[in-house]
Amino acid sequence: MNRTLADRHARLAERFGTPLYVYDLDEIDAARSELYDALPREARLFYALKANPHPDIARALGEGPGRPCLPEISSTGELAVALAAGRRGQDCLYTGPGKTAAELDEAIALGVRRFSTDSVTDVRRVGAAARAHGAVADCILRVNAPSARGTTAIRMTGTPSQFGFDAETLPDTLPLVRDIPGTRITGLHFFPLSNAQDASALIDAFRHSIILAAQLERDLGLTLRFLDLGGGFAAPYGVPGQRGAYPKLRAELEADLDLHLPGWRHDRPAVAFEAGRFLVGAGGTLIARVGNIKVSRGHKFVVLDAGINAFGGMSGLGRLLPVSVRIDGAAETETATLVGPLCTPGDVLGRGVELPVLEPGDLVSIPNAGAYGPTASLLTFLGRPAPAEVVVRGDLVVSASRLEHHRVALGGCS
Repeated sequence: MNRTLADRHARLAERFGTPLYVYDLDEIDAARSELYDALPREARLFYALKANPHPDIARALGEGPGRPCLPEISSTGELAVALAAGRRGQDCLYTGPGKTAAELDEAIALGVRRFSTDSVTDVRRVGAAARAHGAVADCILRVNAPSARGTTAIRMTGTPSQFGFDAETLPDTLPLVRDIPGTRITGLHFFPLSNAQDASALIDAFRHSIILAAQLERDLGLTLRFLDLGGGFAAPYGVPGQRGAYPKLRAELEADLDLHLPGWRHDRPAVAFEAGRFLVGAGGTLIARVGNIKVSRGHKFVVLDAGINAFGGMSGLGRLLPVSVRIDGAAETETATLVGPLCTPGDVLGRGVELPVLEPGDLVSIPNAGAYGPTASLLTFLGRPAPAEVVVRGDLVVSASRLEHHRVALGGCS
């Protein structure tokens, strides 16, 4: 971290306290531009709000310089964020395998008309909600392909899953969903990989999906109006590093689409991609303060005021940890266990982490923390306040806020 940035973070920590997330909209704009430059010019790009549903980030990605991102949402809460950020319901792609009748009713009422569906029941529920509002909803069928490509990523297909229709069953399943009142089947949705470190593996996965989409369109007699090829664009999480680079992706995708789906340049079908962590990860930094240094049986523990309640690695599952921290200009390092302040032995951010030599009161920063931060953490555990979140553009503070939770009484009590 350069000295100017470190000083800026120190000033923000003094002003707003710690733990503190700082989101840099200029960095988020840069990530969006990089990804659009890597994709076919005609492609649409959806922002997965699950990565970071902060309204100012959603607004920046949907506006600002360059081409906007459309909202990909998986709940009515995320829909509310998209609407507050200036988007319309009809801009959204609503995904998720467990949509309830109540949330579908709300989504249709607020203008959502495109849904990624994962089962016959899912399509029927969408249709029932649409009919109740005198509407017709576009359903795209998420496909669980029979095999997964790529070895340096989290595989999202090719195994039994709650996500998607198994591709091999679609010939038998399609007649069950094709004529459900209130719906029309307009496309296919693939998501084979997540966080693909190898560009060639990502290209291969997209190629596999394009070929399968063309085959399904032909064999099933579908008319594809919309094809969502998913994402998988890599970005580091909680450690130093750079976003993935895909200099060959555009040319490879355009060639594959021209070969297998030649009408795609004229939206037959419209081609879309999704991204979350790639767009916002590098734009966020978590700033924490050292509360205590503890040595136990020869092992050093550095206790921060941010733990899995503030940076949970997808709710403390540990899959994406450990993190790294830095102090600018540190000449000496040591190995220690990095923990948070919670009264549980599970509040560990990393074991055997190389750290600067720290003292109580020091500020540390966790880089690439713009995705899966507060809302992917154990915010309510032990009742600690949520971390502050500050959105900046250059030296300008756009907003400063903190999530709060409170208990609401329900009716029907006696």
